[in-house]
Amino acid sequence: MAARKKISKKSAPRRSKKKVTRKKVAKKTARKKVAKKAAKKKVAKKTAKKTSKKKAARKKVAKKAAKKKVAKKTAKKKAAKKKVSKKTSRKTVSKKKTSKKKASVKKALAKKAAAESGTAQKLVGKRKIAPPKVIVKRPARIASHALINPADQRPARPKRRSKKVSEDLLIHGITPYQEEKGEEYMCEQQLAHFRKILTAWKTELMEEVDRTVHHMQDEASNFPDPNDRATQESEFGLELRTRDRERKLLKKIGQAIARTEDASYGYCEKTGEEIGLKRLEARPVATLSVEAQQRREVSERQYSDQDDHYR
Repeated sequence: MAARKKISKKSAPRRSKKKVTRKKVAKKTARKKVAKKAAKKKVAKKTAKKTSKKKAARKKVAKKAAKKKVAKKTAKKKAAKKKVSKKTSRKTVSKKKTSKKKASVKKALAKKAAAESGTAQKLVGKRKIAPPKVIVKRPARIASHALINPADQRPARPKRRSKKVSEDLLIHGITPYQEEKGEEYMCEQQLAHFRKILTAWKTELMEEVDRTVHHMQDEASNFPDPNDRATQESEFGLELRTRDRERKLLKKIGQAIARTEDASYGYCEKTGEEIGLKRLEARPVATLSVEAQQRREVSERQYSDQDDHYR
């Protein structure tokens, strides 16, 4: 018993020492964890500051680029206005010069006429002018048996020459529109002209569809040679692809014909400006003006993901 007590007394301080060391190790690990968390927080703060600085720099660069673009646009507008003002000033100067020249020419002619009339009056005072002899023409005798048609007595009207337009200038078999002076944009005549073009184009496309259907029915044969079969299938595929494009075009033609009935045809959908007769004759399905179409193409190049619902 005494030996056991001695052993227990010796092992007690060892246990206490182990507990103390364990506590120290736990404290050290806790301190290390706290230090690691603080370091992580510092790194996160630094990265957040860097990203915020980068974003601010990017915003500044974007603002500068936008300002430069605006400045360029204003400079272009100013240059265009200056050109227009110069042209108008030149026209006014040329008109003034021509009016001055005309006035001087009129004065010279008036002086000459006055001088000639004065000389004529002097000659009349000196000499007595004999009155001119009047010669009366007698009408020719007409035979009693001859009959006069009233159409022969009327003066013959000059025949109008019909202007022949070449086939290259025809728009789907219709002659291009000739605009008269002072004519309003998209009047009834212009709308009727474009309606004719659209209907003619629609009939052409429908005829092409019927022709392809008959062609595919007639030439649908099984060739023994695989090469011949492959060429036939590739031809059919190309033809069907073109017909699919024309199907989409037929839908646009129908919408354009509906716009001619609503009197909204010929005006830009975005800006409301006039599209122009020349552009409409080149592309009768157009819904955008030239400037709006250019802007749209530039935006499509920048953002290629945008779907193209109009061309």
